[in-house]
Amino acid sequence: MVKQASELSYAVRFPVLLKYLGLFCLVISALTLVPLGMSLFWGETHISVRYLVVAAAMGGLGAALSRIPVPARVQDNEAMVLASWLFLFTPLVMSYPLMASGLNFLDALFEAISGATTTGLSTLATVEGASPTFLFARAWMQWYGGLGIVVLSLALVIRPGLVAKGLSVSETAEDDLVGGTKAHARRGLKVYGSLTIAAILILLFLRINPFYALVYSLAAVSTGGFSPHDTSLAALGTWPIQWAVIIFCLAGATPFTLYHSHRKRTGLTTNLLQLRTLLACGLFVTLLLGFCMWFVDTRSWREVVRHAPLMALSAQTTAGFSTLDIAQLDAASKLVLIFAMALGGGIGSTAGGFKILRLLIVIQLLRVALTRMSLARHAVLEPRLAGQRFSDAEIHNAMLIIFLFIGVIGISWLPFVLLGCDPLDSLFEVVSATGTVGLSAGLSNPELPAMLKGVLYFDMLMGRLEILAWLVMLHPRTWIGRRLPSS
Repeated sequence: MVKQASELSYAVRFPVLLKYLGLFCLVISALTLVPLGMSLFWGETHISVRYLVVAAAMGGLGAALSRIPVPARVQDNEAMVLASWLFLFTPLVMSYPLMASGLNFLDALFEAISGATTTGLSTLATVEGASPTFLFARAWMQWYGGLGIVVLSLALVIRPGLVAKGLSVSETAEDDLVGGTKAHARRGLKVYGSLTIAAILILLFLRINPFYALVYSLAAVSTGGFSPHDTSLAALGTWPIQWAVIIFCLAGATPFTLYHSHRKRTGLTTNLLQLRTLLACGLFVTLLLGFCMWFVDTRSWREVVRHAPLMALSAQTTAGFSTLDIAQLDAASKLVLIFAMALGGGIGSTAGGFKILRLLIVIQLLRVALTRMSLARHAVLEPRLAGQRFSDAEIHNAMLIIFLFIGVIGISWLPFVLLGCDPLDSLFEVVSATGTVGLSAGLSNPELPAMLKGVLYFDMLMGRLEILAWLVMLHPRTWIGRRLPSS
């Protein structure tokens, strides 16, 4: 079987990779014009020069590479490699203008990776007093990084099954990754843009500073969590504003297909199941966190009511906003938040984690296995979710992603412990990075050793593309072997 698979497999075609890398460069060039305009508006010309260099370089490179003639059809392994390249290339390029705000390369790269992967972790001692361009640029990276994730998850790595049914995708469309990407990009951008505009308008209605309304909206809808304040949501003061931000984090963590699948019954039940489970998990984590804060941490009931729901939903949606200092929480509360961060939101959303739908598949698989123990031998019982049968491939994928997710956390946790960091805080930090959450137990700071910053780089990148894309890129057969004609 392995021999047959090798005979039917094809290595990536370099012209295809370079062509679409060129298209990515053109997109990056266009996206760079926004912070360039902001820097000019605020008169920060030393930053403007760097963004101008990036825009020009990406535009020139993209114009040259995009002229390469290639077929419209893109192989699965090529799509995976392109996705990996996108999340490697963008932070490297965007580190250059971030360094104009006084950051060294390692810290600028950390901020850029954290932004592009919508994580929200930061090693900066403070962002109070930072330039408006820098604060906007971080949130802007999270915004387009979140949109990129929606498009990639709904188009580049789409497979037949529950998710495809939720998208009402035909087998022909599933084979056309390029056409599917364009179609889902248009729909995703409409939803994403509408949510962002709504968030800005509501925050303005609540009389928040217009600049802060913009930055918090970009970070909330992308479930990124970068804040222009050191104290995150706590700096907003009143609970209506804090709740408005969290509600849009929930909207970003909801499968985006739900926003347009209401017109078609196909796949609606699966999307609704993910939303109901997301809300149920948020409620469960709220109650459990509140219990720990009250009985273990001995906080007043007023503090519990004010902070537990906001912190629970921020962790569950992997947004990473906070209303209190995580380092001051008790061990039980940290463990509850670790569970929420690892699980995350819905598939096809901007949220991280190993995703709710995969947990539901594994739970249903366990339920079927237990039920079969009491059935007659000739009885047939198929695993179903929301009335829809899921395939063996979906079962394997769900279990593989969860296994890889746990494996990356375990491997990444060890260096922190070996270097003398608190084991629980280390686990919290690693799960936060791998789940692309951004909540910190205090280890992400300027004194963090370069090696551990590298571990968190690794975790954020692994978690954002759910690890498998990186394994495909590193697999020798991806690069060595027969190739289909590229023209």
